[in-house]
Amino acid sequence: MDTETSYNKALDYLYSFVDYSLKHSSELAKADFNLDRMFALMEFLGNPQNKYPIIHVAGTKGKGSVSALCASALKVAGYQVGLYTSPHLLDYCERIQINGAPISHEQLVELVEEIQPYVAKIEKLTTFEITTALAFMAFAKYGVSAAVFEVGLGGRLDATNIVTPKVSVITSLSYDHMAVLGNTLALIAGEKAGIIKPGVPVVSSPQKDEAFEVLERVAKEKGAALTLVGKDVTFELVESSLDGQKFNLQPSTFNLHPLSFIIPLLGLSPDRKCRHGLYRAQSQRDSHHR
Repeated sequence: MDTETSYNKALDYLYSFVDYSLKHSSELAKADFNLDRMFALMEFLGNPQNKYPIIHVAGTKGKGSVSALCASALKVAGYQVGLYTSPHLLDYCERIQINGAPISHEQLVELVEEIQPYVAKIEKLTTFEITTALAFMAFAKYGVSAAVFEVGLGGRLDATNIVTPKVSVITSLSYDHMAVLGNTLALIAGEKAGIIKPGVPVVSSPQKDEAFEVLERVAKEKGAALTLVGKDVTFELVESSLDGQKFNLQPSTFNLHPLSFIIPLLGLSPDRKCRHGLYRAQSQRDSHHR
């Protein structure tokens, strides 16, 4: 069987399970989200998620961009970097990247074939749970030395939340997936704060008071040092154009001189009311899956 035929069969297999990213919000409210299935599956697979350091990123807005920036910084620092994000734009393999390149169709086929006997032993696994497990497997199998995992939905019960990362990151919080996460900002923040682990440092974007109070409380309860952007680390926009933006960063908790950065990503400039950014399409299937 040729690679592309095998690849499409692998996608057929993955999509044969429940895929909540394609469900209406009313269906999400009925979903049985828990981590028992993931822990059981990873135990069968030898817990590959414990074989490399991880940055774990949750939030409502910006978590995909933050994940990509973290992965890029790690790569520049000399790491072999795994990046797991969702959804994809054109090709399913975009979800699992190593040093900025998606794994190959052939590699995904091999991983799917490897995981199938173990998936068969666990009831009610979802497409996202299996794909997350494939990412954990891929990064261990192909020798990454650090990885960044973006949360799919929420945090506390998300399939990625079986890791003990080196640092947890929570980006800007607002109202999203309210049928699942709750109808107040405090409840949503509580679900996102579920990625905070005992003793693991956590970095937060600037938050509304209602959300920050929850993050601060959970971090204190878990003994996790909390760094708040805008307070513990301040930044100043120097220049912004359609080519990107230049800004200065001052880690005020460290005895460091301001650091200057230029990035091609476009954000919200204080002198403009329009927002530029990356459009992230909903999950699409490849070729005949579209």
